[in-house]
Amino acid sequence: MTTTLELARQLLGFNTINPPGNEVDCMQFFADWLRESGFEVSLSSFGEGRCNLIARLPGATTGKPLAFTGHLDTVPLGNAQWQYDPFGSQMDDGRLYGRGASDMKAAIAAFAIACLRQRKDIIAGHGVVLLITGGEETGCDGARALIESETMPAIGALIVGEPTANYPVIGHKGALWLRCETRGKTAHGAMPELGINAIYLAADALGKIQHFSPGAPHPLMKQPTLNVGRIEGGLNINSVPDHTRFDVDIRSTPNLQHATIRQQLTTLLGKSVTVSTLIDLPAVLSEEDSVWIKQVYQRCQPLHEKPLQPRVVPYFTDASLLLPALGNPPCIILGPGEPSMAHQTDEYCLLSRIDEAEQLYGEIIRDWMCST
Repeated sequence: MTTTLELARQLLGFNTINPPGNEVDCMQFFADWLRESGFEVSLSSFGEGRCNLIARLPGATTGKPLAFTGHLDTVPLGNAQWQYDPFGSQMDDGRLYGRGASDMKAAIAAFAIACLRQRKDIIAGHGVVLLITGGEETGCDGARALIESETMPAIGALIVGEPTANYPVIGHKGALWLRCETRGKTAHGAMPELGINAIYLAADALGKIQHFSPGAPHPLMKQPTLNVGRIEGGLNINSVPDHTRFDVDIRSTPNLQHATIRQQLTTLLGKSVTVSTLIDLPAVLSEEDSVWIKQVYQRCQPLHEKPLQPRVVPYFTDASLLLPALGNPPCIILGPGEPSMAHQTDEYCLLSRIDEAEQLYGEIIRDWMCST
């Protein structure tokens, strides 16, 4: 049987940097591997070189299956020089290096192998479903396409293999990305009084945004955040600019409604600014007192010295879109990757974490198959 490390290294060998993504070769390889391993696999395209898959290992009972999800696309390499080949899946000093090692191909390998090792229990139990996406890094494009193109299975619980160093995480902030545009009137730079400067309009708007709060803090996720990450305006130095746009990244909490945040911001900025939505991903938060959540905590506890506490992460995941489409089952974010290594130069995942994750996923699978 293929080992988790072998499968992780094979997945890391594919360049799936997004943009442009090009997940299709990696996804096809993984689909073939899953079929050879006994899974029922459905592939779906969402553009040239873009791909998702759903893999099923059905069970004999009527209970709902356990689901795992992960994405095969990665972020770009960045401008810094890599010491290790980002697609060479090199190992050194107890670490597996490569773009996507922590975020999150090692996790996908770990839960796939865990399913094979627990195959008998799965077939005799409730079954498992793997939801593997592309396009996550640019705003869950793959998950959105998967929901639109496929009939989503009924599942009982979802595990998201994002990097958490094998610490169970019950939720994450939402993401509301807005584009704000100002339109003025062009004129010669030597006669600015004949025009309306769109950059000045944007500057006024930015001054207001700097002091805007998306809403009240959440008991667990704390304060929602806002950041202006990009601004564009003007064509040349000697013209009055007639168009400017800037993009706002709001990370929200479960107690806030995105429609309300957008309306409040639109009202604040006034008629001189047009606001449109780029990405709208709700926050995710599972109930701490869920029987399954508590069971997962018990399985994870031996891997950590201190008693586990409810924990959330600030980044978003495909769970934002998948959970509503799957009927809002309980969800745990749990993966072997190092959170600090996501998107970093010389990204790596600890080999010990990968082994732990495979064992941990296996225990969670066995527990689920024994549940009523």
